[in-house]
Amino acid sequence: MNVSSIDISDFNYHLPDDRIARYPLERRDLSRLMVASGDDIFSAEFCNIAGFIPTNSLLVFNNTRVIRARLVFYKPGGTRIEIFCLQSAGSYGQTSQCDWKCFIGNAKRWKQGMLSMEIEHAGEKIILNATRKDSLGDAHLVNFSWNRPEMPFEQVLEMAGKVPLPPYLNREPDESDAERYQTLYARHNGSVAAPTAGLHFTPTVLQSLESKKCSFEYLTLHVGAGTFKPVSVVDARNHQMHEEEVIVEKSFLLKLLQNLQGNIIPVGTTSMRSLESLYWFGVQLLSGKIQAMPFTIGQWEPYESEVRIPAAESIQAILDFMSRQGLKTISGYTGIMIVPGYRFRICNVLITNFHQPQSTLLLLVAAFVGESWRKMYQFALENNFRFLSYGDSCLFFKKE
Repeated sequence: MNVSSIDISDFNYHLPDDRIARYPLERRDLSRLMVASGDDIFSAEFCNIAGFIPTNSLLVFNNTRVIRARLVFYKPGGTRIEIFCLQSAGSYGQTSQCDWKCFIGNAKRWKQGMLSMEIEHAGEKIILNATRKDSLGDAHLVNFSWNRPEMPFEQVLEMAGKVPLPPYLNREPDESDAERYQTLYARHNGSVAAPTAGLHFTPTVLQSLESKKCSFEYLTLHVGAGTFKPVSVVDARNHQMHEEEVIVEKSFLLKLLQNLQGNIIPVGTTSMRSLESLYWFGVQLLSGKIQAMPFTIGQWEPYESEVRIPAAESIQAILDFMSRQGLKTISGYTGIMIVPGYRFRICNVLITNFHQPQSTLLLLVAAFVGESWRKMYQFALENNFRFLSYGDSCLFFKKE
């Protein structure tokens, strides 16, 4: 790996607890916006973001939908066991029974046996059962079954589960979170965390962007709980990045190819990671490393050798592959870790929120804007911006 040592302490800053936004603003687009390009930093309102976006830009949104991933069971003696559903081991729409990879809270108190809960639905009781199976590192495989075999698990989870708010909010979800912790364009169930940069967008904001001849495209990256995993090692190169599923349609790639000479603006780090991962999938195809789906982008793959393939050539390789295979959609998994030293192939502007100290997301921001990230975050702290998932927004222009 051709990346020098990354001392994670170099990506720390003091975030006072009262600067973490624990609740969202009632109106999405009244959040504040920090616009930053190099040393030029100023404050605006998100509702006016179109005034700072270049004309004819292509904005890329992540249309994943957050599932109610937290299930709270009680053992007969009253012991509370929380099961956090991470990823289906099969189809998300399975009926009758299914297996999921899960975190288990209070796992030491639940070694074996079946847990059950009752759910009231349309005047009848649905019984949801959980049985612990194999260990999967720090997670476990859990089998779920229920007494309405025709009902898909996604419907059961929607009725029984709680919104999986980020742990740093340090509160239980209330009913308003069910709506506010989703983007307006969320479509495909599968995430356990919201792509929070998109939480600020409203129909009015989208209309204002359209008036500047901006266009919109959508991909899907299902956000995993690993997005909150802190970098707990001194050298960030030793951090184990999580993998997340990416799904894109052929029509999206065609639009992307047409706009590569302009401004490609990912809305959120998940969209950015997806776009850059697509470039590396195209490189895999051109180098003969892959011939079938699903594709996988390794954590350090972009750093293993010097690659000078133009983005247009890489994206065209994916389109050619899809044509040969008769595919309208491709899917794969990315574990890409974007750190200082990474050379961006697709993205040149980024809309994002403020991120936790010593996090992989802050490393990504530092890779994009350079050392200026410190000045930008200091500006935000000094000017009372709200931080993290329910906080304010940033518009970053790539370091030249």
